[in-house]
Amino acid sequence: MAQIAAEHTEAAAPAHANPAPLGLAAFALTTFVLSALNAGWYSLGAKDAPAVIGLALFYGGLGQLLAGMWEFRAGNTFGAAAFSSYGAFWLAFGWSLQNGQIRLGTAEMGFYLLAWGIFTFLWFLGTLRTNLALMAVFLFLTLTFLALAIANFGGGNTWATIGGYLGIITAILAWYTATAGMLAAGKSAFQLPTFPMG
Repeated sequence: MAQIAAEHTEAAAPAHANPAPLGLAAFALTTFVLSALNAGWYSLGAKDAPAVIGLALFYGGLGQLLAGMWEFRAGNTFGAAAFSSYGAFWLAFGWSLQNGQIRLGTAEMGFYLLAWGIFTFLWFLGTLRTNLALMAVFLFLTLTFLALAIANFGGGNTWATIGGYLGIITAILAWYTATAGMLAAGKSAFQLPTFPMG
């Protein structure tokens, strides 16, 4: 009897959910809305507040930051650093946009975006032995940051539009990768391939 009681009191190892689909989905949706603006799919009036502010603060920002912290707990250094960093990026961007701290079309913004492009390229190098889906997300995000940096360094609206379309592609790739992770974690009727690199 004591043995049965001991077996029942032993806690089963808790199942850990994968935080990556949350982080990727939060990133994708926020990136999509801002990139659609950059691509010229919609425009803002003089008194309009960009829809991306709320997304940047709460979904892209807080959502990714939380996913990053959960990745630390899961022991995934890459995911923890990536989601925490991009969560902080969106929090800083949303706060700065809301409080008028960002000056678009300036060298200051160009260097800000260039620095994030360099960071993203370094993290792209970290994806080279993961899978093609994740590699594509980081490659296109690097190109997005570089195009938007060029636009802010004086490249004009053409580069901003290119950056917008690259951002839309990045968002779609991130949604795909998030969906693949979410489907793989459950009992779904089908799976999406991510094309592992070995």
